[in-house]
Amino acid sequence: MAGDNDTAVTEFFLLGLTDQPKVQVALFVVFLSIYVIALVGNLGMIILIRTDPRLHSPMYFFLSNLSFIDICSTSTITPKMLSTLCNEKIISLSGCMAQQFFYSGVVSLEAIMLAVMAYDRYVAVCNPLIYNTVMSHAVCLWLVTGSYAAGFTTAVVQVSCTFSLSFCNSNKIQHFFCDIHPLLKLSCTDIHINEIVLFTFSLVIGLPTSLQILISYSYILSTILQILSAEGRSKAFSTCASHLTAVTVFYGSTLFIYLHPTASYSLDSNMVLSVFYTMVIPMLNPLIYSLRNKEVKRAIRKTISKRISL
Repeated sequence: MAGDNDTAVTEFFLLGLTDQPKVQVALFVVFLSIYVIALVGNLGMIILIRTDPRLHSPMYFFLSNLSFIDICSTSTITPKMLSTLCNEKIISLSGCMAQQFFYSGVVSLEAIMLAVMAYDRYVAVCNPLIYNTVMSHAVCLWLVTGSYAAGFTTAVVQVSCTFSLSFCNSNKIQHFFCDIHPLLKLSCTDIHINEIVLFTFSLVIGLPTSLQILISYSYILSTILQILSAEGRSKAFSTCASHLTAVTVFYGSTLFIYLHPTASYSLDSNMVLSVFYTMVIPMLNPLIYSLRNKEVKRAIRKTISKRISL
């Protein structure tokens, strides 16, 4: 390991959340439980959508991709974080690069996918007569493919910029994974350009997707308010409620972290938020969509009743 200015860092030491053994055991149990729930919930959502014909629509096609993204997101971070709670805190330079690449990719991808889902809800509520034409199978595939391409292009640029730096001041990362901000603090070279690139790409992904969601829901709200019957308004809003909840949870944490300079990086607050968006959000999304979506709840009840009758 490198600890002086003459030797390049070849591996990093993740300081993790705590060094207190009793706290480590408690956190390990809690986070392992969250991880299992997230995996089971998202995998179950994917299987449910693929097996139930009533869920073969663009909305649920995008939702199954969101569940896949959440599986990738939590699986990129949580296993290594759990190992730090077992005092296995070393991560190689290549491992750190891979972790940052996949995590940067899936965070960007989730933001884009939520914007795509907002557009889908806009077409469904505001232009229901042309919904099947506008959101055709080919269009849905192009939207998903473009989302993946944009997300991982962003990851390539961010990782390339980060690991073009020299890490010779220290190899101790004050975090439980290879996040960009704590890595930049370890560099012994000028990080001004990296800060600009990070902030710019956060804006490039965050601003258009946020505007897309805000504009879509402005039109949706306007359309819902024009519906005369209370039952009609309730039905229209219910198709958007779960997505709106997921959007609020996701953007409330990620934009706070990435849309500010590295100089104002606060270890304690960002560690807490990082736990939230790396583990809690992937667990919450399937719960949000299963508890607040009538079609999903109906499909779950149907599946359970079939299993019981066997």
